[in-house]
Amino acid sequence: MNNKKQVLRLSVYQELRILLVGVQESRMNQKIESILLERLEELGYYTVVPICPHNECISITNVIGVVIGKTDVRGFPDRKNIGSERYTFSFTIRDSPTYFINVTSWGREEYIRSLSESFRVGDCVTIENPLVQSKEAEREEKFNPVTPSCYKLLLSENHSVVKMSSCYEMDTKLLSLLHLPVKEPQDYYSLGDIVANGQSLDGRILNVLAAVMSVGEPKYFMTSDKRKGQRCEVKLYDETEMSFPIVCWDNESIQLAQSWIPRETVIFASDVRINFDKFRNCMTATVISKTIITTNPVETIVDVYTVEQLKEKALQSDGKLEPVYGIIYGYISTLDIDDNASKVIRNRCSICRFLVNEMSNTCTFCSDISSDSKSTFASFDILVDLTDHTGTLYSCYLSDCVAEETLGCTVHEFLTLTEDKKTALKWQLLLERSKIYFKVTLSPSWRTGLKVNVLSCKLADPIEASHSLLGKEIGNKRLYYVA
Repeated sequence: MNNKKQVLRLSVYQELRILLVGVQESRMNQKIESILLERLEELGYYTVVPICPHNECISITNVIGVVIGKTDVRGFPDRKNIGSERYTFSFTIRDSPTYFINVTSWGREEYIRSLSESFRVGDCVTIENPLVQSKEAEREEKFNPVTPSCYKLLLSENHSVVKMSSCYEMDTKLLSLLHLPVKEPQDYYSLGDIVANGQSLDGRILNVLAAVMSVGEPKYFMTSDKRKGQRCEVKLYDETEMSFPIVCWDNESIQLAQSWIPRETVIFASDVRINFDKFRNCMTATVISKTIITTNPVETIVDVYTVEQLKEKALQSDGKLEPVYGIIYGYISTLDIDDNASKVIRNRCSICRFLVNEMSNTCTFCSDISSDSKSTFASFDILVDLTDHTGTLYSCYLSDCVAEETLGCTVHEFLTLTEDKKTALKWQLLLERSKIYFKVTLSPSWRTGLKVNVLSCKLADPIEASHSLLGKEIGNKRLYYVA
């Protein structure tokens, strides 16, 4: 018997699910089914528990994933104990581009609230001993995110544990999944299409891809049944519409929205509800329990450029260049992280995430908000040069979470490194062929006239990079296509 606990990736789980479904459908006899489940247990993945009524239930040892969606805690009357309430919340975890699954927990208010407050969207977690249960897709996907699995995970207060993942190397791989939409990247409505269709879309559930124009301050209120409520409105824009409201009503989406940077952050919001607001006479979007929001979704960026092509595009724009999103296959040619830490780490406002004034340590962007409710946090703010075979883009921004993913460490971890280790880290990244996602805007005040923000930077697949380069040599008509 293998007593060592094993981490079950959702992709492996999906393959085993197919095997189990086959057992159910062919109605194999109890002896053969028992042998099959014993074999799974020997592999260290499963511990068999009694079959629940109307469902096949199995307890998995460990599952590791990144949290891509989460609901607020809610209470419901307990039918078994009249006058008392049971509490619940749900979240969605992902461990690969293809596989993600919903997780639900029920229990006492103290347990549920404590569990919910222990992690947020974007955290990597290890779930110990969850229960696997068949899901009723039609009923459950009405209120929960649609997942590729026919199953869901249940957390038991007595047997299941959720822990923050401690292996940072694993975290960096999982964190990249936060930028992959859960729907097809091309499956979305432009804001202009929503406005043009008007009330015919009222009540529809759609996907939206847009940039953040502004993030409103959260507003708090008390409902008629004495429950606390909150609301936050975000204004979105794209090339078809300059201002479109999306409303958040739950704490989780409001906290996520507070991390968005106006005119920089792009979101892919899957399964938002579209409504016609009679009071304002306009179309709006609402974040609901089905919604999963992907921040700065790199999968929606498909246009490949060379440095030379980007510079030509800027010269031909006559000073009216709209933001350009694309991919460069190149490398970081300048990365000064082993000099003075103050040159690569700066403080940001906890409310709007803008850089604060270094002298006064105050934020001028959201100055109308009381200073008592604001704080600052340390964040990477690194200038790098990006180079390919056609030229160099100087002084490009590698900042905040993208910098952490690229460097493979947090700000706190970076500050503990010795100078030698910082230099070693630098040379791990310099001159390595990379696939770099970027956003470019015209900025006359910027030293190069172009402001380049790095959205993602990872080592490039050699074959993919070679095919891209070959495509440029044969003909680059597709490279100039901008969705």
